[in-house]
Amino acid sequence: MAGEPVQGAQVVGRVAQLLRIVARAADGGAALPDIVRASGLTRPTVHRLLTSLAAEGLLDHSADTGTWHLGPELYVMGAVAANRFAIEDLARPSLRRLADETGESAFLSIRRGDETVCLVREEGSFPVRSFVLHEGVRFPLGVASAGLAIMAFLPEDEVERLLADTGPREGRFGPAHSAGNIRANLEATRRTGYTVNPGLILEGSWGMGAAIFDRNDRPAWALSLTGIEQRFRPERQEFLGRLLLEEAHKITQQLRRQPAGR
Repeated sequence: MAGEPVQGAQVVGRVAQLLRIVARAADGGAALPDIVRASGLTRPTVHRLLTSLAAEGLLDHSADTGTWHLGPELYVMGAVAANRFAIEDLARPSLRRLADETGESAFLSIRRGDETVCLVREEGSFPVRSFVLHEGVRFPLGVASAGLAIMAFLPEDEVERLLADTGPREGRFGPAHSAGNIRANLEATRRTGYTVNPGLILEGSWGMGAAIFDRNDRPAWALSLTGIEQRFRPERQEFLGRLLLEEAHKITQQLRRQPAGR
C-alpha cells in the first residue's frame, strides 16, 4: 500500500487514527517519528495527512518543538458536541463528593472502542497523588481501574475477544496484564461490583473503579479513584468501593431518566 493514493473510507480511517495518536500525547504534543511508528503508515503519507489536518484547523504544528497538537477546530466541535452528552455535568457532583469524602483524586472515563479515555478529574485534599491518570489519557480495556470496571460487565463473547488480544497489552504494560491476570481481576470485580488495580501500571500507584451503565444496561463509563498504595489498604477498600458504587449508581439512574437523544 505504500505510495498508493489514499481514497474514500480508507482516508477517513487513517485521519481518525492520526487524530487519536496526537490526542494520546496530550499537552506535550506528538513528534512526527512517533506518529509514524504508532500509525504504521509511511512518513510521506503521515506528513501529508497531518499537514492537511492542520490546514483545516484540526491540528496545530509547533515550529519550535516540531510536535503536533490537537487544533482549535476540534475544540469548537467538542464544545458543540458536549451539548448532546450530559455525562460530564452529571458526573461532576459525584466526582466532587468522592474527592471530598476520600481525599483521593477522582476521575470520569468513557469507553471508546477497545479503550477508555479519561474525561474529567477532581483533585482530592491528600497532598501525595498519583499522576498515572489525567484528562485525555487512553488505556486499553483491561488496563487501569476504569477499563477493568467496564470490561467486567461486557458480554462474555466481547470479553473473550479482548482477552484473546492481550499480547500488545502485556508487551506495553508488563506481565501483570496477561490474559490470566486480567481474567482474575474481572472475576473479582464481578463479585464486589468494583475493581481494584494494585499498582499494575506503576508500582505504588493504586486505583479503584466502578462502571456506569447506559440505557441499554451496557457499561459505557466508569468512575475511579487513584492514589498511593498506603491509601488503598484492604481495610479501606470496602469503604472506597461502596462510595464508588453509590455514585456510579446515581449517575446511571440520572442517565436513564434523561430524554432519549441526550
